[in-house]
Amino acid sequence: MKRVLFLCSQPFFQWRGSPIRVGFDVSALAESGWEVDLLTLPLGEPRSIPGVNIIRIPNLFRARAISIGPSLLKALFDILILFKAISLARKRGYAVIHTVEDTGPIGVLVARLFRARLVFEKHSDPSSYHGRSLRNLVMWAYAKVERFAARHADAVIGTGPGLVAQVKALNTGKPVHHIPDIPSSRIEADPARTAAMRQRLQSAPDDILALYVGSFAAYQGIELLFDTIPRVVSANPKVRFIIIGGSDAEVRDRTTQLRRNGAESAVIWAGHVSPDVLPDYLAAADILLSPRLAGVNTPLKLLDYLKAGRAIVATDTPANRLILNETNACLTPPSAEAYAGGILTLAADPKHRQALASQGAELIRTVYNFAEFKRRISTCYAVLFPFNH
Repeated sequence: MKRVLFLCSQPFFQWRGSPIRVGFDVSALAESGWEVDLLTLPLGEPRSIPGVNIIRIPNLFRARAISIGPSLLKALFDILILFKAISLARKRGYAVIHTVEDTGPIGVLVARLFRARLVFEKHSDPSSYHGRSLRNLVMWAYAKVERFAARHADAVIGTGPGLVAQVKALNTGKPVHHIPDIPSSRIEADPARTAAMRQRLQSAPDDILALYVGSFAAYQGIELLFDTIPRVVSANPKVRFIIIGGSDAEVRDRTTQLRRNGAESAVIWAGHVSPDVLPDYLAAADILLSPRLAGVNTPLKLLDYLKAGRAIVATDTPANRLILNETNACLTPPSAEAYAGGILTLAADPKHRQALASQGAELIRTVYNFAEFKRRISTCYAVLFPFNH
């Protein structure tokens, strides 16, 4: 019997890091011969995955959306996940309970009650989400919850080397596996769609397109980005910026900021783009932007950037350095002046852009791809059942 109950207190499916990762997790498990039940929230886009039974808890709270990170609403949903997980485990007899982030303690309880193996998957570093005192207190408690789950798991998966190091520092004696993220879609860019999109985004054939994708959270370096744009546009009006992400309110605020600095017309707001359409946007650009300032995990956007085969300008910070270096990206100090300089340098040098892009594409071919992801997941599960392999 190869049954796994996968617990995910995230909207599924939704265009953001954890749900994207969960989709790859359950696909890899199903393709490796596991019968997968994915227990998740009553939120998100419908999605069918071969070999995966998606089970949603009832929407007793009539929620239409849920914020990233801990919240009262998520805690209430977690209670429903707990009771549904117990019911399913009693009927289905799972060999493995696979948990993600805040569902870890739920997994600990269910696995112990029904003598299943427990896998805990760590996607982020709570210390990266700084805010006011109350939020910092919540994130401190959230970190405690994660440590509890990691200590009681039979195996832990970390999505980046920094997260793996955090878990290993707990000295649990249990295996800790580094299974890095991969590009957010297995879809390849279509040349015809890419060409049409580039033509639509350019105001003139010789425009240079610089693209950012991601949230407007402080750790993403969003202040740095919008301080950079007027500097670049002032020095080279041929550079146009495409921004993917941000809420309506955030876009309005940043548009006002750009208007004050005379750079409003140089920015195109693309809104939220699905992972399966994103490759065409990225391939249509000349330069891809990662102004990240904080965190110990690889920014998911970098993997999509590398797959697109386009040059990257990134801040020289630990998160970006996890997979970028001087051979595959233009790295700059985290200041608006320096970051603008990096963009302007690449805008003027198409040969250098191509050389960086070629080096980055090699990483996707050898490490950050679905086949390697599936192999590592299979290795993690094989360690749980050594006598069956």
